[in-house]
Amino acid sequence: LYTAPDSCEGRCGEPFSEEDECHCDTECDRRHDCCEDHERHCGPEGFSSSRDSITDQELLELSEQLYGVDHNKARPGDIAINPQHRAGPDETGDKQDRSPQPLYKYVNEELFSKPTYASFIKLLDNYQRATGTEEEVTAEELREQDRFLEEVMKTELMKKLSAFLLGKNRYGSEQEFVQDLKEMWFGLYSRGDGERDSSGFEHVFSGEVKKGKVSGFHNWIRFYLLEKQGVVNYFSHNFDGPWDTYPDVLGLQFSWDGFYKEVGSAFIGCSPEFEFGLYSLCFLARPGRA
Repeated sequence: LYTAPDSCEGRCGEPFSEEDECHCDTECDRRHDCCEDHERHCGPEGFSSSRDSITDQELLELSEQLYGVDHNKARPGDIAINPQHRAGPDETGDKQDRSPQPLYKYVNEELFSKPTYASFIKLLDNYQRATGTEEEVTAEELREQDRFLEEVMKTELMKKLSAFLLGKNRYGSEQEFVQDLKEMWFGLYSRGDGERDSSGFEHVFSGEVKKGKVSGFHNWIRFYLLEKQGVVNYFSHNFDGPWDTYPDVLGLQFSWDGFYKEVGSAFIGCSPEFEFGLYSLCFLARPGRA
């Protein structure tokens, strides 16, 4: 249901970008760099209409709207972080702990009783973090996935995203969208050795260890909970977003049970549904592309 990077489905008239593998704009014929199915989708009798493509401007506007309706995000008093040392480009890879204190000084844990947070946190312990180890999904874990999807879909944020995608003819119903979200985020695939050892959710939110390094792990709630347990050790940050409200953005270095993350970026203080919705939008609108 998402657009393959080498297809024009849903991309007719999309602005030219050098990042793209092939193109679907009105000039691609002249440049001889159209996608193979350009005529089938974008010709006079084509399957896709140009109004179904998602423009950069629409991405910008919609992501700002999603940000605006993130009603469950942290308020300024809910979190206090202590970023300490700012690492230069030559310091991010040297595995030195330059920040003696934890990153999180305080988090108002009442946030975690909100339904989307509570159902999100239940998912975090469902994974074997080592790649190459097949994931076993229990009936209870499947129920936890459904519960999380049910809770996020009640939010204004996900309703707005769903309405936008339905308006772009990406889905025929909200139910179809939810079914695709389930496959997109929780469907298992292999990161090596052919084992079904990973999923989008595990990589992005929970984190993995691949070849002795931390892979993924971009979620602030996961970081806070593991730091509190003493399993994650914050080393430094190399980027601090210009915002003075939440969500903020931090680029950071840390160790997870002795495994190192050289540069991990994370939104700080957003709700689970904000990240879930925003990343889904990016994947659906620009798969395999910037």
